[in-house]
Amino acid sequence: MSLSRVTVVALMMLVASSSVSAQVQDHASFVPDVVKNVILDPTTYAPAIVAWTATHLDWPSSQIFLQNGSVEHHARFTVNGRGDDTTIGYASGNRQIVADAIANLQLSLVDNVSARVVQRLLMPRYPHHRTLLRTIGEKCDGVVWSYRQSAGHFRQWRANQQRVHQLGYD
Repeated sequence: MSLSRVTVVALMMLVASSSVSAQVQDHASFVPDVVKNVILDPTTYAPAIVAWTATHLDWPSSQIFLQNGSVEHHARFTVNGRGDDTTIGYASGNRQIVADAIANLQLSLVDNVSARVVQRLLMPRYPHHRTLLRTIGEKCDGVVWSYRQSAGHFRQWRANQQRVHQLGYD
């Protein structure tokens, strides 16, 4: 079962378990409050921006090597989907980078919406456990995924810059 389906099922169970009168009373401000908090939360956008930036720096910096006979090591940027093979075209690589950023943004949105919904539903019920509920609702999946995705691209970009100078391609 995918992360988004698990999140939706868990949220539906939380909503169903809340008292009906509290939902009716609080419903008018519930959705706008969750939406506002997710939109204003920088962790909604930052992971996608960081991952896009890192990959976008790596991809163009690799082109000089690809034009001079190197093969692409990153499987997601090869024609057959295996590392150390023929690279996809530059425009296709850019589309892949955008698709990765959109996937990262979707993960952050699901993560942040679920955290806000959990906090909003449970804090009124358990006002003496605010710290615990905030900890449980912390958003980190998108940040961790973005770091994992972008760290290697930042390192590769720097290595590409050094190799360009060493090989005299500049």
